[in-house]
Amino acid sequence: MGVGKTTIGRRVAKKLYRDFYDTDVEIEKEFGMPVTKIFETVGEETFRKKEKEMIIRLCKQRLNIISLGGGAFLQKEIKDVCLKNCLVFFLDLSWESWKERISLIIDSRPVIQGRTLEEIEDLFYQRQEVYSVHHSRVSLDYLEIEETADYIAESIKLAWELYEPQK
Repeated sequence: MGVGKTTIGRRVAKKLYRDFYDTDVEIEKEFGMPVTKIFETVGEETFRKKEKEMIIRLCKQRLNIISLGGGAFLQKEIKDVCLKNCLVFFLDLSWESWKERISLIIDSRPVIQGRTLEEIEDLFYQRQEVYSVHHSRVSLDYLEIEETADYIAESIKLAWELYEPQK
């Protein structure tokens, strides 16, 4: 949550000439309102159900770059389908770096609204555990956006070359 998945994902997609999907943005389009309003209006359970349907569908398509909402991997079915059908990159940011972003993201992140800094820190570390299963970890503390996008794009190209059947 708030590490730059959308910004980095868009750049990676552009570098690889792939379609990019931010699942939160796609869900907002379907409901015609921002995520915070979706949580308020229809509840988190309805949001998570839509999120799961969308991610499963997108993961089964090929050649997409997908940015998942910060809480998506909390659903085992989403985690499993992503790990089976996609290359999963964990964009890792330390608590010290991440907490500097809280003021920038709090209005658009319903799961941290109304929580104390200690509660937000607990949530941060709980989610770090969930994210610990992935295909590649990218530490963002000392990387610029473009460096991160280049690294991920090159990793995907290499993986594709290794995966693609020899002709």
